[in-house]
Amino acid sequence: MIDLNYKNNKLSDNKLDKANKDNKKIDKKFKKNNKLNENNKINKINKITNNQKQFLILVLIIIILLSILFIFFPKMNYKNFNSGHNMSNKNIEDIEEYILNISSYIATIEVTVNSNKTTNKYIIKQEYNENKIKQTIIEPENINGMEMTYENNTLTINNSKLNLSKTYENYEYITDNSLDLQTFIKEYKNEKEQNNQNTNYYEENGIYIFEVKIENSDNQYIKNKKLKIDKSTGKPTELVIEDINKKTAVYILYNEIEIN
Repeated sequence: MIDLNYKNNKLSDNKLDKANKDNKKIDKKFKKNNKLNENNKINKINKITNNQKQFLILVLIIIILLSILFIFFPKMNYKNFNSGHNMSNKNIEDIEEYILNISSYIATIEVTVNSNKTTNKYIIKQEYNENKIKQTIIEPENINGMEMTYENNTLTINNSKLNLSKTYENYEYITDNSLDLQTFIKEYKNEKEQNNQNTNYYEENGIYIFEVKIENSDNQYIKNKKLKIDKSTGKPTELVIEDINKKTAVYILYNEIEIN
């Protein structure tokens, strides 16, 4: 009986020892896992911190580069930013060359035509591209929408309201369309190439004025033209056409103009 109890106690002790060993293994494994988790957390924190440092360094580099660009680049390369058709505050010789080489433009003009007894006013949209010019009447209301297109010595008149469409081949006044800017440019170029003192330019109160005398014209109402350019913008503001008595026959105000 004693031996049986002894054996039972011994088995119990063995089981207890085994359980204690298992618990120790579990505790060791748990501690190991905790340590790994802690290491992973530290690595993640370090990784985030490193990413933040890299981001801050990148931001700092960008700020430094932008500072260099804003401080030094405009001073060294200002002309490169003024590309295209920015002709503001150019000298009069540059403006002359620029105007004489216009290839296309869109403008809204206000035209005043003075005759012996009457004065008529029109608002016209002009579109010029190479050898084609299209003029659309905006005002007066009774001829609103009338279109006149000049191309290859041909005049075409359209008015959808009146159901009107006419074409004139070899239109004899095609070269004497004094309302468009391109006619002034052509006349100025021709007179300047002949070097006969019929062209002139000068500055007056911040306005560049280009003048051409039309001596070969049989039209007594078109003998002298003055194109005025705003010095600050480099854009045309007025075109004045004078008759043989130096009175204003046609006055053109450029309300809007876009030069391409």
